[in-house]
Amino acid sequence: MSQTDETKPKVAEGLVGVVASTSAVCHIDGQAGQLIYRGYDIHELAGRASFEEVAYLLLWDHLPNAKRLRWFREAIANNHDLPWAIIDLMKTLPPTTDPMVVLRTVLSMLSVYDPHETAGDIEANERKAIRMLALTPAVIAGFDRVRHSHDPIKPEHDLGYAENFLYMLRGRKPDPVEVQAIDMCLVLHADHGFNASTFTARVIASTLSGMYSAVVGAIGALKGPLHGGASEQVMPMLHEIGSIDKVEPYLKDALAEKRKIMGFGHRVYKTEDPRATHLRKLAEELTERAGITKYFKMARAIEDYMRQAKGLYCNVDFYAAIVYHALAIDLDLNACLFAMSRTAGWCAHVLEQYQHNKLIRPLSEYVGPKGLRWAPADQRP
Repeated sequence: MSQTDETKPKVAEGLVGVVASTSAVCHIDGQAGQLIYRGYDIHELAGRASFEEVAYLLLWDHLPNAKRLRWFREAIANNHDLPWAIIDLMKTLPPTTDPMVVLRTVLSMLSVYDPHETAGDIEANERKAIRMLALTPAVIAGFDRVRHSHDPIKPEHDLGYAENFLYMLRGRKPDPVEVQAIDMCLVLHADHGFNASTFTARVIASTLSGMYSAVVGAIGALKGPLHGGASEQVMPMLHEIGSIDKVEPYLKDALAEKRKIMGFGHRVYKTEDPRATHLRKLAEELTERAGITKYFKMARAIEDYMRQAKGLYCNVDFYAAIVYHALAIDLDLNACLFAMSRTAGWCAHVLEQYQHNKLIRPLSEYVGPKGLRWAPADQRP
C-alpha cells in the first residue's frame, strides 16, 4: 500500500529538530545558552576542573575523588608512548600532509597495537578510551615535530595532560599560563551533544564495528570546514581584514556578497555560546601577553557588528582560533586540538551507545525515477 501525503514521514534535512536518542552525557539549551556535562554547567567546570577531571566525568558519569584522579592520570601516562613503527611511518609522510589526515590515519593504525582492540566488554572499551585519550596528543605533537625536521619527544609521565602535550610539541616545559589556557580549551571542547562527529561515532558504534572505528570516523567528520575545520578559517579572515578600521567595510562587502563570516552562527545556540564567554576572556589575556592585542580588538569589533547587523553571536571557533594563535600554535593544528579534547566525549558516547545499542538506520524519501526498463548496451541512447 502506497503512502499518502498525510501518512508519509516528514523529511528533516540535516536531521534538524530530530531527536535521535536519549543521552545522559551532555545537554545543550540553545535558547538559554547553556551547556551541561553530566549535570555540571560548563561555567561550573571551566577554570576549576582540569581536563582529566572532565574526561573522567564524561566517561564514568561523576567527578573523580583524589585517589581515582591519580589512577586516571597514571593510566593515561602509562599509555602515552607511540610505537616506533608509527613514528617511522609519520617520518615517511609529506610534511604538507594535513595533520587531521595524519591523526585519522595513525589512530586507525594504532588499533593494531591495542591488545584489547577486538574485545567488546565494558572494561576493554574503557581501556581503549584511556589509550586513545593518551595517544592522541602524542600523535599530534609527534607529527608536528617530524614535519619540522625534529624528532618526536617522549612524554614525561609526571606531567598533566595539557602540560605534556605542550612539552611534546615544543620540547620545553611550558609555563603555567600556557598550560592553564590549553587545559581550559580542552575542557570547553570536550563534548557538545549529538553534533556531526559525535553522531558519526554513535552510528558506527551502533554497528558494533568497534571503538577505534567510531573515533576514527568521528575525526573524519570533525575535519570538515562546517565542523571542526571552521576554526582554521578565522585567523586568515583576520589577516585579510588587517586592521580594526577595515572591519566594517570588510563585513559590509562580505555580507552583501553573501560570504560566510567565519566563527559566527550555530545550529543550536540562539544566544551566546557559553564556551565563547570563557574563550573571549582568555583571548584578551593571551593577546595582551603576546603583544598582539590588535587581533582581539578586531574580533570584538567583528562581534559587535555581526550582532547588530545580523543578530548573530560568535561560536566556539571564533575566539579559540585567536587563543591558539596567541599561543603560537600552528593554524592547521586547531582542529587537531579540538579532536584531542573531543576524544573524551566521543568515547563517552560510544560507551553509552553500547549500553542500550540499537542499529542506527534512518529512512530516506526516494525522489528518483521509477519503472525504467533494461536494454542491451547497443540499444541504449
